[in-house]
Amino acid sequence: MYECDTDNVKLRLPRPSDGFAVFELIGLCPPLDVNSTYCNLLQCTHFSTTSVVAEQKGNVVGFISGYVLPERPDCLFVWQVAVAKEARGAGLALRMLRSILGRTHNRQVKRLETTITATNQASWALFERLAQELKAPFNKSDFFDCNKHFAGNHESELLMQIGPFNAQLEV
Repeated sequence: MYECDTDNVKLRLPRPSDGFAVFELIGLCPPLDVNSTYCNLLQCTHFSTTSVVAEQKGNVVGFISGYVLPERPDCLFVWQVAVAKEARGAGLALRMLRSILGRTHNRQVKRLETTITATNQASWALFERLAQELKAPFNKSDFFDCNKHFAGNHESELLMQIGPFNAQLEV
């Protein structure tokens, strides 16, 4: 393992060659659910414009996957936020979110949604901070229930909604 200087982390669009590194990173970031490598490959191709890779010295140290909701093209759904242990605590996740929202081809996005378990305090803090920066309201509501949707094998997921917002973010 190496130390990560987050000031020198490059943010960029994911590429197919990032798929396996993303898979490995997510595996090192509990409580994130590990998806198949194939899923991560699709995130790095089909959803590259609404996702981001954080790279330093050839290593993937951060990844956010997201997609625009087909029935609501003004809404970005953030699927997962992963930051390597050595890069945590320096604002990299917020910087990656700003990067996605600041892209020219995402200007139609005026709302953001994600799901978060009640116990994931780091994610709550991240998205509440984003809502503050955007000067946008945020709401949370029940979404996927522990028993009804996960057969008791996963914490309930709450839906966090931010927006509408009009802010152009500084990347």
